[in-house]
Amino acid sequence: MEWNPKEVAVREVSEGYYDNADKGAQGYGGKLNIRPEYQREFVYPVDRQQAVIETIQQNAPLNNIYWAINKDGTYEVLDGQQRIISICRYIENRFSVIYKKEEYQFHSLTREEQEQILNYKLEVKIVEGTNREKLDWFQRVNIAGLELTRQEVRNAIYTGTWLNSARAYFSKAGCKIHKDYEKYMKGEYTRQAYLETAINWKSNGKIVDYMENNQNEPNANELQLYFKNVMNWVQASFPKYHEEMKGRPWGILYNKYKDDELDVKELGDEITKLMLDSDVTNKKGIYEYVLTRDEKYLSIRDFEENDKRSVYNSQKGLCAICNKSFKFSEMEGDHKLAWHLGGKTIIENCQMLCVPCNRTKSGR
Repeated sequence: MEWNPKEVAVREVSEGYYDNADKGAQGYGGKLNIRPEYQREFVYPVDRQQAVIETIQQNAPLNNIYWAINKDGTYEVLDGQQRIISICRYIENRFSVIYKKEEYQFHSLTREEQEQILNYKLEVKIVEGTNREKLDWFQRVNIAGLELTRQEVRNAIYTGTWLNSARAYFSKAGCKIHKDYEKYMKGEYTRQAYLETAINWKSNGKIVDYMENNQNEPNANELQLYFKNVMNWVQASFPKYHEEMKGRPWGILYNKYKDDELDVKELGDEITKLMLDSDVTNKKGIYEYVLTRDEKYLSIRDFEENDKRSVYNSQKGLCAICNKSFKFSEMEGDHKLAWHLGGKTIIENCQMLCVPCNRTKSGR
């Protein structure tokens, strides 16, 4: 990994600047991709933009800016997008800065004052290295106090036709996927949450490997088709919608159970019953439970502390299975009749077991 220093004047960076919401932002005479398509939109509020210009007017140093060099000799901004766009926006008279107790847009400054800004030197570091090295470095960088999401960081490294296709489908503002599946997904889709989730599901958690392997593919059709298949399976298997369906690990469940023959009506009836069960404290976990039958997803309500102590005293401190004496702290409340067999979390169904016996019973 190499960082080669380069001084670039504001005049040079702002040459040929344009910002298109769909096609990104460019400058440096068309040689610098300031905001690639995969990056998030410009987010600096006006006061942060003004602070950048005020720093330049005072000839004070801005933090280092990092560019990655491409094979064709052009550059992409890795760190510094917000500062560069703030500078270019000011030169385009998009906002004012208080200067000598008055508000001035760039065109209102004297020629000398304009030249001072245009001649200001940005300290740029040109980053060269493998994609893995860049990703490792980029994950450690705080982007001017406005941190990127993990997927935005990955997007900054694994650019290409595949990513452009994937982002257009999963992340573009107003995209159809958000309208169709928002009630099943969590996170901000424009901040790459849907894209990250889809890749995570498809790759079984190996997101970086998947992006690296597909970086130069012509499109992301495979990922899009996979995601649609997941959502079709969800809607077919669980046609009655509950709010608790939002944000479940649907792709992980699809990968494992998509070929199982599910009784949709039976599943629906069971889900409704579990939603009404006061012993089920984690309603969101119902969907994992009805497929895996693992009660850990339900967080079955524990017995009240007073009830456990009352039962402990009635048992005279003896474990109900091994009949040995234990301290209260060494015992746990257990359902005499298991919850899945209809046993409720009430004192009449409570027995105190030592930890070893309870673990053994639970494992049966």
